[in-house]
Amino acid sequence: MYKHNKKSILFLCSENAARSQMAEALLRHKADDQFDVFSAGTHPGEVDSRAMNALSKFGVYASNLVSKNINLFDDKVFDYVITLCNNTNNEYRSYTDTGKQLAWDITDPKERSDSDPFFVTLTELNNRLSMFLLVEQNAINRVSTSQKKVITEVNSSLTDVDPISFYKCLTGTIRLKTLMITHYYGELCVCELMEAMEEESQPKVSRNLAVLKRARVIIDRKQGQWVFYRINPELPLWAKSVIAQTTENNIPLINNELQRLDKMENRPDKASFCK
Repeated sequence: MYKHNKKSILFLCSENAARSQMAEALLRHKADDQFDVFSAGTHPGEVDSRAMNALSKFGVYASNLVSKNINLFDDKVFDYVITLCNNTNNEYRSYTDTGKQLAWDITDPKERSDSDPFFVTLTELNNRLSMFLLVEQNAINRVSTSQKKVITEVNSSLTDVDPISFYKCLTGTIRLKTLMITHYYGELCVCELMEAMEEESQPKVSRNLAVLKRARVIIDRKQGQWVFYRINPELPLWAKSVIAQTTENNIPLINNELQRLDKMENRPDKASFCK
């Protein structure tokens, strides 16, 4: 298996009170195995409790968030520096000691007129991070393929996904929720999916998993008595994006399922799947 070092990312905004804190917590939640994540502010203030509430509602629990001044990182080199507002981008247009600098102009939740502005901001950040991770993973896959050709036959067979079959997979409620929940958690077994969706029939869930597997949308691995399923990492970027965007923009659709899984006792003990 191709090994890669963790990359470092710094999220910057003015106060390090909401946007950059949510971005840091969210990326740690989604890809802690791939990135060392930090956040800071040019004029740091107190962490906004509404940002923490939004994270909690999203299923991300971060109770130890602290605002930090950018000066704390004067001696650190980052692979990415991502500014989250125009003011910070203008002030740090050319951040020293960074591989790449990205500018995401995310509206300050305190200036939004939505009914739940912090959750809306978090959702926007989540969508940006999902696309960022897809691009990153695609780059890693290209490097891995160039350095290692042993599994060429497997890779070539998995990357060929028929769009008609793919979209048919999204038409059934069980299949759609399976993809959304699996995308959210990364990897699940049949019993976890049954618990999440309150499905008493294992054959029914297994039949829907078989449809997804035949379409090459998911893959499985066996560990002891358990079979775990995850989104096929070799899906083309457009297909991964559809699953990611559908999930991140429709969390309320699977909110009950996520809560039931959080409360599930005696969940299968699983090792992290190969990256």
